[in-house]
Amino acid sequence: MNQTIINPVIKDQVTFTQTAAATNGRITTLQVTLMPGGGTPMHYHKNFSETFVVAEGILTLTLKGRTLHLTAGQKLTVEKGQAHRFSNEAAGPVVFTTVVLPGSEGFENALRILYGLAGDQQTDKKGVPKSLLALAVISKISDMRPAGAGALMIPFFGLLNFIAGISGFHRTLVNRYCKKQEAYD
Repeated sequence: MNQTIINPVIKDQVTFTQTAAATNGRITTLQVTLMPGGGTPMHYHKNFSETFVVAEGILTLTLKGRTLHLTAGQKLTVEKGQAHRFSNEAAGPVVFTTVVLPGSEGFENALRILYGLAGDQQTDKKGVPKSLLALAVISKISDMRPAGAGALMIPFFGLLNFIAGISGFHRTLVNRYCKKQEAYD
């Protein structure tokens, strides 16, 4: 069964069509509706590749210093370790599928936590967690590592993740926002 989560602050929507748990870690597949102005900062993943397949609208991807505009039917794979970002610079929503290989339960849970925090009014108007501890946990479990100038935050996030682990904050976030997902797998 599919599970859909909605970020009430930025109005983005994610439907989990295949989860790591349901596929024994082989694949995570998401259908994403990204609203105008939405997107991610430059980042990379050490543990998985991402393939973006556009269904409707225009998805802007920045990769290897180039900006690409994918339209319906086009796809692009970002390999492990490649710094990239995606965004919606168009006037309307963009709908695309993201395929994560191998699957990543951490990536899935990071989205659940992020959208859950937004629902609990614990993010700013751009959907960024107000708590640096929460931001560090989401960054770590999603395997979303900052690139460029953001890489300067890596040691600080490491310290924050240590604090989140020993204080039980990490476990609190997972218990609050991720336990319901088991009913959907």
